[in-house]
Amino acid sequence: MSEITDSPTDWVAEHTARYLATDGEDGYLFYGYPTLLLTTTGRKSGQLRRTPLHFGRHGDAYLLVASSGGSATHPAWYLNLLADPTAHLQIKAEEVNVRARTATAVEKPPLWEIMVSVFPRYTEYQAQVDREIPVVVLERV
Repeated sequence: MSEITDSPTDWVAEHTARYLATDGEDGYLFYGYPTLLLTTTGRKSGQLRRTPLHFGRHGDAYLLVASSGGSATHPAWYLNLLADPTAHLQIKAEEVNVRARTATAVEKPPLWEIMVSVFPRYTEYQAQVDREIPVVVLERV
């Protein structure tokens, strides 16, 4: 893999560094919620970008919520996946190449419930924004 750029936000960069240094032993559970590291390709820069995110599982798929903490706009990592759906995950010491897609309107409700059970604040985030917050399905390639 090429050089990867982590978040310039101090606490996010520190979390990512701890996760990487310990293969997730310090960082997998972030405030009690399961976390992975997602690496996408920047849609404008072409650079690899790594972001820690809460995740869930549905069968063999990994699930993410593009909430951006309840922001009015989609997070950069989600926009990157829309431009290039190939990505890389690290979950503890395991590394997985994946292909991303946005859950369809039909499949989203039960996937949303899975993710709300993982991180209940997603419900609050959806209530505070006008946009529909996407659920992202990541499948191994």
